[in-house]
Amino acid sequence: MRIPFSQIDAFATTPFTGNPAAVMPLSAWLPDDVLQRIAAENNLSETAFLLPDATGEADFELRWFTPDHEVRLCGHATLASGHFVLSSGSDASQVRFRTRRAGVLTVTRDGSGYALALPAWKPDPKPLPQVVAALGVTDVVETLWREGGYGVIVLGSEAAVRAVQPDLRALAKTGDHQAIVTARGDTAQVVTRMFAPGAGVDEDPVTGSAHAVIVPYWAEKLGTDRFTAFQASRRGGALTCTLEGNRVVLGGGCVTVIEGTFLLP
Repeated sequence: MRIPFSQIDAFATTPFTGNPAAVMPLSAWLPDDVLQRIAAENNLSETAFLLPDATGEADFELRWFTPDHEVRLCGHATLASGHFVLSSGSDASQVRFRTRRAGVLTVTRDGSGYALALPAWKPDPKPLPQVVAALGVTDVVETLWREGGYGVIVLGSEAAVRAVQPDLRALAKTGDHQAIVTARGDTAQVVTRMFAPGAGVDEDPVTGSAHAVIVPYWAEKLGTDRFTAFQASRRGGALTCTLEGNRVVLGGGCVTVIEGTFLLP
């Protein structure tokens, strides 16, 4: 069986930046264990699988897998999937994806890049002492939690975010969740890093789902519904962030870096 394969750097304007995702279009769903093995073989933070949506609710069905398991929401692989569809000879301005646990997501052409609409998942204050200890941070302003596995640790400065060196083994023991470290920034209005070793991702380069959680928080703190963000991983990635009612709209570019065929016995 031959499956088309594209590796796309999302939230990037040049190769080798942003967050790489594999995008693989299917004609029918393969067994879940096969999808998981393919994602493990790709060994990227996420592999996105899509096929035409027969219900008419959206253009495609979309699922995301880390090398370890299927995830509830993945922003960068959705953006990459939108780029895959909209740059493949389509003259459409928008593509809609029906997902299993995050509803219908849209990717729209936006100048030279794209706008990705995600649900707005506002976090609530909650003590996270084990996560804070595993991260090794002391300059903590506030800690918050969003149901579904999203922990937010607000620090006092961009320098503090960039300096985080977590104990990944200890952090993995706190569970399968995102540890999102964020602060007001100098590089952009908001700077973030995200660690999820319990999900098989030590540090994610650029995380759309994390911004679905922090954008409602920062919109309130900054007093604006639109701001710039930068995820300060080694690869790095820039985003524009807009809160529109119950949706978070993230703006960014994509670059295709690999095209080929996955051979499945």
